Amino acid sequence: MNGKGPSPHTIIPMTWIGWALLSAIFAAATALLAKVGVAHVDSNLATAIRTTVVLVFAWAIALALGKHGEIRLIDRRTLVFLVLSGMATGLSWLCYFRALQLGPASRVAPLDKLSVPLVMVFAWLLLGEKLTVPTIAGGLLITAGAVVMVLG
Repeated sequence: MNGKGPSPHTIIPMTWIGWALLSAIFAAATALLAKVGVAHVDSNLATAIRTTVVLVFAWAIALALGKHGEIRLIDRRTLVFLVLSGMATGLSWLCYFRALQLGPASRVAPLDKLSVPLVMVFAWLLLGEKLTVPTIAGGLLITAGAVVMVLG
């Protein structure tokens, strides 16, 4: 290295903020693509197709990175919570796709994002995470924005 930064072949690690922003971009793409995708198919079938793609894609990445062998190291408690999380994800997707089928994506997506203030409250109640004034203000603004967009 010449001291002028990483070489072209070096992967620069991202912080949680970078990953979260990428998640938001892909979530936005998901809403738009799903809205078109559910136009002429049952929302439950659409969710099943989408879930199959996610399953294959996620396992392909785990296999490609050689992480699949670590499955033996997962303890029972962790596995239970991952299974419950998967069930919650599936239920969320089924409801989301049905909502997209029935309503405009520009209103469904903001209402779905009420998950953000809900996570904040549940993380405070169940995980002991701190609620600061800026956090509460942000949660209230997200809630207000979702309500305005749905009613507007």
